[in-house]
Amino acid sequence: MLIGGISAGALTSCGPSPTSVTTDDAFTNNYHMPGVGYYHAPFRAWYPLPYNHYDAQTSRYFQGGQWAPSPHQSVVNISSPTAEAARQVAQQNPVRRSGFGNSSRSHSIGS
Repeated sequence: MLIGGISAGALTSCGPSPTSVTTDDAFTNNYHMPGVGYYHAPFRAWYPLPYNHYDAQTSRYFQGGQWAPSPHQSVVNISSPTAEAARQVAQQNPVRRSGFGNSSRSHSIGS
């Protein structure tokens, strides 16, 4: 019986958990969050491409949501997102639940 209880508990915690970002959190440059994008620490926001991503066809670099002829240089490699960037995470990364839901918690062994 104990093994079954442990297995059921382990399975309910599998899968992605909800993602919540606040302005108190700190992220390193190019931190990737699935469904949201890459964090550009100098710009304190999320973007679809990595910081200083190079496009060989246009010979330009992506930084802070814009393209530039040269890579952006900054000493900032960790920062906290702006309030708007934190809201962006909530909007683009909805709460996801594991495939097992909460059904195992509603039953107890021996009842």
